[in-house]
Amino acid sequence: MTPADLSLTVLHAVRSAVDDGALRVDVPPRVKVERARPGGVGEYASNVALALARPAGRTALDVAGILKERLLRAPGVRGVEITGPGFLNFSLRRDTDTAADLVRAIRDAGTAYGTGTALAGTAVRFAEPVEPRAALVTGTVVRLLAGQGADAGYGGTERIHVMPGAYAEGALGSDAARWALLRAAPQDRPLDGPPLLARHERNGLFRVQYAYSRTRRLLVNGGQLGFTPLYEEPLRDALPDAVPLLRLLGDHPLVLAAAARHRAPDRVARQLEAVADALLGFQHTVLPLGDEKPSAAHRSRLALAEAAGTVLAGGLSVLGISAPDRI
Repeated sequence: MTPADLSLTVLHAVRSAVDDGALRVDVPPRVKVERARPGGVGEYASNVALALARPAGRTALDVAGILKERLLRAPGVRGVEITGPGFLNFSLRRDTDTAADLVRAIRDAGTAYGTGTALAGTAVRFAEPVEPRAALVTGTVVRLLAGQGADAGYGGTERIHVMPGAYAEGALGSDAARWALLRAAPQDRPLDGPPLLARHERNGLFRVQYAYSRTRRLLVNGGQLGFTPLYEEPLRDALPDAVPLLRLLGDHPLVLAAAARHRAPDRVARQLEAVADALLGFQHTVLPLGDEKPSAAHRSRLALAEAAGTVLAGGLSVLGISAPDRI
């Protein structure tokens, strides 16, 4: 990771904190990082928390803590320390090591990757919705909140609602009906239903489910060629193609937490579309081409593809949508 890459990584952490409501401040156009001074901690340092503290109405130490939580998940960052009044100090690591940690974390957590305790101790009770779309959104939000450790539920007994008119499951099928109602922000009108039945790249639901099915097929094809995923050294010789996908997978826990805090399942749907698009762009590097022999690099890429499929399946499950092995 270069200083320019680290600067963009810190800026991305600021933007993430603003997007999920942890910070209320204008995102700066750039963030300065510099070599740590002799005797300092780590390899690089930034005063971004001090610069944002006053406009955010927080102490610099508070801002630094918020950013540290996000930066520890960033590819290429081995450690983050807060020193003095709120300086962030960074230790970097080889990207391949970071990729290995991320892919192994997803493998170990399975479809529960991204759940956690960010909202532990929070109790949320919803009035029982009457309108069908509100009931669907609320039920999904309850799952998101519970996945972050909150005590979430209804004030009374939950009732089962029927999908509204044009979005009835009998007309569209459960997956398309739920995507139409959840992909749009709660304050926006639902997506048109019929286009969600088309197997076309403009259909976000199709791209997500197809991307998941591709990960399953890659694993089958890899097995037929005699190789399996390698988790010890993911993405060796393949990092330039993998960086966008790695960043999205690393951000997934933060997206789920933000969706829970903001009661916004549409954030999960948008995240899944982004992961699917990155995976579909990366998939062509996974299997050997022509007479090429399977190598450790192919096994590493297969491990990343499997991790992406796990994230897609977990996200779809949160939305109550299926992840078909074949489309």
